[in-house]
Amino acid sequence: MTVEVGSEAPDFVLKNQHGTPVKLSDHRGKNVVLVFYPLAFSSVCRSELGALLDDFIPTAGDGVEVLAISVDSVFSHRAWADREGYTFPLLSDFWPHGEVARSYGVFDEEKGVAGRGTFILDKNGIVRWRVVSPIPEARDVEEYRKVLAQLS
Repeated sequence: MTVEVGSEAPDFVLKNQHGTPVKLSDHRGKNVVLVFYPLAFSSVCRSELGALLDDFIPTAGDGVEVLAISVDSVFSHRAWADREGYTFPLLSDFWPHGEVARSYGVFDEEKGVAGRGTFILDKNGIVRWRVVSPIPEARDVEEYRKVLAQLS
């Protein structure tokens, strides 16, 4: 199944790097940037999440939440967040393996990881923009800013 622009985003509950459950629908009232990435500790993922931390989040404003999702375990996410200084939620789609990535249509069955999918949701949980990039290619956070500017 692929989540399309204009559809309601599938709700989910995943644990963050501290083991705390995070429910997507609890973020209603804010715009949400869902960033699926393949694996912690990989170079492209590090550069993407670093751009979120250093360039995007500081200027996004209080009305925007970033949720990053991969199939890594909570423990891997905690180690990576501690090492890199990530303060936004890194959500574990570990078990059932890739279930949330599958529900958004970005799970790579051959590789067993989430692909590079980004979904921007409005304050009501409706998908307003999506992009899926090849695994070796980093996404551009400037695109996120452009889309969010149109939602404000």
